[in-house]
Amino acid sequence: MSDFAGSPSKVDDILSEYQGLEMQLADPELHNDAAAARRVAKRFSELQPVIQTYNKLVETRDDYEAAKEMAAEDADFAEEADRLAAELPALEEKLTDLLAPRDPHDADDVVMEIKSGAGGEEAALFAGELARMYQRYGERHGFIFEILDVNETDLGGVKDMTMSVRSKQPSRDGAWSVFKYEGGVHRVQRIPVTESQGRIQTSAAGVLVYPEPDEVEDVEIDDKDIRVDVYRSSGKGGQGVNTTDSAVRITHLPTGIVVTCQKERSQIQNRARAMQVLAARLQQMKEEEADAAAAEGRAAQIRTMDRSERIRTYNFPESRVSDHRIGYKANNLDAVLDGELDALFGALSDAERQTRLEAGE
Repeated sequence: MSDFAGSPSKVDDILSEYQGLEMQLADPELHNDAAAARRVAKRFSELQPVIQTYNKLVETRDDYEAAKEMAAEDADFAEEADRLAAELPALEEKLTDLLAPRDPHDADDVVMEIKSGAGGEEAALFAGELARMYQRYGERHGFIFEILDVNETDLGGVKDMTMSVRSKQPSRDGAWSVFKYEGGVHRVQRIPVTESQGRIQTSAAGVLVYPEPDEVEDVEIDDKDIRVDVYRSSGKGGQGVNTTDSAVRITHLPTGIVVTCQKERSQIQNRARAMQVLAARLQQMKEEEADAAAAEGRAAQIRTMDRSERIRTYNFPESRVSDHRIGYKANNLDAVLDGELDALFGALSDAERQTRLEAGE
């Protein structure tokens, strides 16, 4: 168990935790509590890649030692020993990577808010394109999108939209690990459909992403701190979707945070879902304040939730996408807007990992 030179005690701890989770999952009592069962299954799936890689490394090492012993008597084993020796560095590197510091929220689901900014109808159309871009990416990578609230324009644009994003299967690389980089101002440069003179216009949309853990810790919401408004669910142009006042808007008075939900047909269900989202927002705000205090005097991290920061530009005349945080540029705008975000997200993930390693977290 302690053959791995990098961090044997860490591997031992993970093996013990994994075995404990395995026992819990085998206990029928656990499955009487759906939330607890999901929590245990989620953590179990997070640890699986580490355990599988560790077991493969141990197996390969054992096979290598055996082949090396037999090589003196049989040349075929010398060949086998060389092949196994060549596999070991890659497995060791993979395990080191899996054991490297990670964002503690990486396995979490997320809530994403998209709002049109400067640019009128053109900004709203762009906000709608961003929402479709994320949804198309999600369809290809096992994520489920659920629209909690949307306010559309007559031309099909989005004034504001709130979506829940979750993994179809529990994973250590959940929605947060992928979409956390998207918080900020997204700028578009193109000739708007409403522009008759053919002039290029710059518009913007703001994106806010925050984790929605299975359980929101350390957040208490006092009834006197919230104002609850109910209204009729609406579709494009504000037209009524149903005839009951089932949509819910909750305003958190101390912070000014506003959360709305009109997905469900029941006012009670919409209120419960909106309260979950509000609690997740407040927890994220609390964590960001703690991070800011801890990071005082240090260089800013790659990721930010600040919607005032311009993070990316989508330039239509040159078919170029530029991410300003890491200097990423690519001339494949159509593909990106169609949800082909792997190269961009991969570059952002690599940059964040490097930052974490350099910070010694």
